[in-house]
Amino acid sequence: MSGVESCKTIGIWMSEKKSQKVNWKELINACTNHGYSIVKVDLERPLEDQGHIDVLLHKLTDIIAAADQGDSKASAVISRVEQYLSNHPDITVIDPLDNVRILLNRYCYYSILQNEPTFQNQGIFTPTFAEFTTNDTEMNAAIMRQRGVVFPVICKPTIAHGSKSAHEMVVIFNEKGLSVCRPPCVVQSFVNHNAVLHKVFLIGNRYHICKRPSLKNFYASEDLEPIFYSTGEVCKADSQSTLSILDPQDKADIRMTLNEEKIKSVIRVLRREIGLLLAGFDVVIDNETGDHAVIDINVYPSYDNFPNFFDHLLDCIDETVYRNRFSNGDSSHRMNGLVNVCSLQECVEFE
Repeated sequence: MSGVESCKTIGIWMSEKKSQKVNWKELINACTNHGYSIVKVDLERPLEDQGHIDVLLHKLTDIIAAADQGDSKASAVISRVEQYLSNHPDITVIDPLDNVRILLNRYCYYSILQNEPTFQNQGIFTPTFAEFTTNDTEMNAAIMRQRGVVFPVICKPTIAHGSKSAHEMVVIFNEKGLSVCRPPCVVQSFVNHNAVLHKVFLIGNRYHICKRPSLKNFYASEDLEPIFYSTGEVCKADSQSTLSILDPQDKADIRMTLNEEKIKSVIRVLRREIGLLLAGFDVVIDNETGDHAVIDINVYPSYDNFPNFFDHLLDCIDETVYRNRFSNGDSSHRMNGLVNVCSLQECVEFE
């Protein structure tokens, strides 16, 4: 792309765990083809001493989450990063830390989805939810009733990143089961969806959809005990969890089809309201209504199955640098077409 020739260096920071999953040879080749070199950022050293960078590509979610919860070491790291970026406003950040913070709190981003007026007429929704800040079961049940949350519910930590516990969930079938909730947490009405989850991965205006196993259908019951599970155990591509096996009475239900126009509507809202280039969200289809429920959003998810991920990533970086330098515009408000990179052999622009 013309206008980005002077942009030569991408500074990258991610956790060691995520770094080990990266195909660095493929990433370096993609960067070279786009005219970039890579520098691994060391957060333990002064950033000013690590050379000039034009783009900061990061996954600082866990450190930001820890800092926001009062971890002094994490707070010091994030303060240094924010001061460095303030001193160098010409650096393109993917993604801005304040935008990332929005997705660290489930109650926050569920509220954004719930308050989106355009969803109601399109058959798109986020299931009713409530936040618990106390262990008082009676008070929490009253909060649920006030907010229209009905059993069964999924109980999730309010903080969506920062520890393994952020992915530990509980299915709760009745009021007495609320005693297992550990605040701060969010309870969300469970939507029966025939054990099929659709994961949508975003890179700027490009998206890719994968189908994954999910929880089977559940119903309110005074007799059932809470079910504890981890999303990694149930919703991974190769998961063999018994929680994903439909009961016999559910197998005759009609099979719901994903509506790609609804997916594009969700993407446009997320880009407008949250403004992240690297994100993903989970959609389930209500097996009674066919409405599409957005049940979670993630920062910089795993892109393992995203076709030609690094090429699309570098194209997105090029486009963002170009906009920042020559348009003085906010890229989150300038998305026109959406490109589905999975269902078509060649990318096609959707208006």
